[in-house]
Amino acid sequence: MKKKSMMKVFAVLMTAAMAFGLTACGSDGGNEGSEPSSEASTTEQSTAQDSTAEDSTAEESGGGTAGAEGLKIGATYYTLQTEFCMRMDNEAKKWAKENGVEYTSYDGNNDASKQLEQVETMIADGVDAIILNPQDADACSACVDAAVEAGIPIVGVNTMVNNDQLTAYVGSEDVSAGEEIMQYMIDYMDSDAFNIVVIEGPMGQSAQLQRYEGITNVLADYPDIEILAIDTANWSRSEAMTLMETWLTTYGEEIDAVVSENDEMALGAREAIKAQGLDIPCIGIDGITDAVAAVESGDMIASDFQNAEGQIRGALDTAVKCVNGEDYEKEVWIPFEMITPDNYADYQGRY
Repeated sequence: MKKKSMMKVFAVLMTAAMAFGLTACGSDGGNEGSEPSSEASTTEQSTAQDSTAEDSTAEESGGGTAGAEGLKIGATYYTLQTEFCMRMDNEAKKWAKENGVEYTSYDGNNDASKQLEQVETMIADGVDAIILNPQDADACSACVDAAVEAGIPIVGVNTMVNNDQLTAYVGSEDVSAGEEIMQYMIDYMDSDAFNIVVIEGPMGQSAQLQRYEGITNVLADYPDIEILAIDTANWSRSEAMTLMETWLTTYGEEIDAVVSENDEMALGAREAIKAQGLDIPCIGIDGITDAVAAVESGDMIASDFQNAEGQIRGALDTAVKCVNGEDYEKEVWIPFEMITPDNYADYQGRY
């Protein structure tokens, strides 16, 4: 059997020098759950909610951010109905309290046009900087154009937008995550010939595109591994459960493994599998609370942890530097960390 290493180690630190070097802000370079709400959530120093992030995140960010006090920062998230995005927003509220910043966040409800409206609202409200977590890599380009025209720094976080005028970006390398979960599954199966189904995120979002690219990068070396089916479940546990039920009806026990681009969908697929009395291995990405518990119980074989708190703090710190005319990194990469049956305890109660 051809075997590669279980996963590549991406140890790119937040403060590592990127190929872009340092860019001066003044330079010419440019879950279901509750029903979605489009109302803004405003946090000032006296009213910000504490998140449950570990102290290590604050230590990693260096504590308070110099020059942040008194600033007004707005953020639009493509959704605030998933644990990962809620973790980013909660951490931003905590950061705002620590730094005396007025912070307003918006739920984009998975609608690029709504995110543009929210950016325009933030501009009209006179924010000093904007944080953009885009629903669609192309459709949300207009958000960047609007901020640039208004002369307001706009920092992308977690998902990418195809616009080279974006002030800066903080996230994790999604191609690597796709490669890591696919290689982990191959090593777990101890085979180079089996059948998989792939559950994707929202079509057109950078994470969906790049995670699938990573999956196929690995599969190029394993021609006898067949993708029986591939479809989106839009990061949703319930949609993934329904999709998996359909696939089980169509393919039955031909399915040997499930490779999911996030944990919510992996967990939904696993519910459908267990309901059929089957035991098909599932793997996901993000390291959400339920996924860590699933790795402990054996319901998931692993999850590639993505640091929501580190990403949003990095984006906010970068925005402050930009507003104050300080040097900042054009791109900041937070490495993924694989959660396995050997180390899941390190991630329990972390958030």
